Amino acid sequence: MTVIQKKAVNPIAHLTAEDIEIIGKELDAIRDRVIADRGERDARYIRKVIKTQRTLEISSRAVLLFSLFPPAWILGTAGLAVAKILDNMEIGHNVLHGQWDWMRDPKIHSTTWDWDHVSPADQWKHSHNELHHRYTNVVGKDNDLGYGIMRVDEDQPWSPGHLGQPFYNLINACFFEYGIAAYDLELGENLRNGGHKTPEFRARAKAVGRKIRRQVLKDYVVHPLLSGPSFLTTLAATFTANLIRNLWSHSVIMCGHFPSGVETFEKTSIEGETKGEWYLRQMLGSANISGPRLLHIMTGNLSYQIEHHLFPDLPSNRYHEIAPEVRALFDRYGLKYTTGPLPKQVASAWWKIIRLSLPNRRTRRGRSVTPLVSAGA
Repeated sequence: MTVIQKKAVNPIAHLTAEDIEIIGKELDAIRDRVIADRGERDARYIRKVIKTQRTLEISSRAVLLFSLFPPAWILGTAGLAVAKILDNMEIGHNVLHGQWDWMRDPKIHSTTWDWDHVSPADQWKHSHNELHHRYTNVVGKDNDLGYGIMRVDEDQPWSPGHLGQPFYNLINACFFEYGIAAYDLELGENLRNGGHKTPEFRARAKAVGRKIRRQVLKDYVVHPLLSGPSFLTTLAATFTANLIRNLWSHSVIMCGHFPSGVETFEKTSIEGETKGEWYLRQMLGSANISGPRLLHIMTGNLSYQIEHHLFPDLPSNRYHEIAPEVRALFDRYGLKYTTGPLPKQVASAWWKIIRLSLPNRRTRRGRSVTPLVSAGA
């Protein structure tokens, strides 16, 4: 039985075990229909996005050859930042999820793809695909909740060290790709328990080191040197583009599981969990971002975080098509479909981080473990 983290109000007390399994079957039907319909238009979409990203990156780096001139610096930096966002979000994240493996294209496949990021693809796939998506929002199991450095639920013990978590989060946002690499290594946990001394950890750390060197050499040595007299301005432009990419990615990721309305779960939630209960945990543990089509593409369609967590291996361009069906399912079963504009969701996520950096203001009496199936079911 899946268990929601301690709450005063049970958001799904009206559901029976049978309701939950019916929800699971309806979601299975949506997934099966999309899989059966995948084809040429999906392949055209991802190939077009990849071509656009590569063209934008090459042209932006070409403009930065003349970055001594302020207009060229601004144009080149903006273009490079957008190219890096597309590479990480709509392309890298989704290709590494296996969303395009069905194409049988070795150049666009989760087993061969590499991205413009310091975290090696195989380590990211393990921590993200295998762990985060399996243990979504399970406190103590899903390290994406607070990245192991922040308190994200009132029932987590508070310590004075949490006072600094707004600052930690800001630093993490600015250097997000390095934070992800450390997170994928489980660096903090391994340093605490001595795991950093094992041959396995050392091998993984060396792989991260090699990837960092490759990224630094490309971004901060080779391309600036190719700019000749524009070396310093190109160096500054690349740093700025990486900073913009990191801040954007961090904001989008935070909006997926941190805003108000998103539920967290007890460790016992995965004990004997049925397929329907797994689906329901994804529904309650994720939040969307509303906005125009361009925003969805720039977020890697993680603006449809609910749909992504329900169907992580479906092509990202299909999420906007199935979102109305998924939302209708929420409405039909009286569940809250958490969504909102980007500024609202970012503000909500940051407010939670700031609020939980302080000790709870009062003892919440009467709070009890809320099972995902009501007691009378």
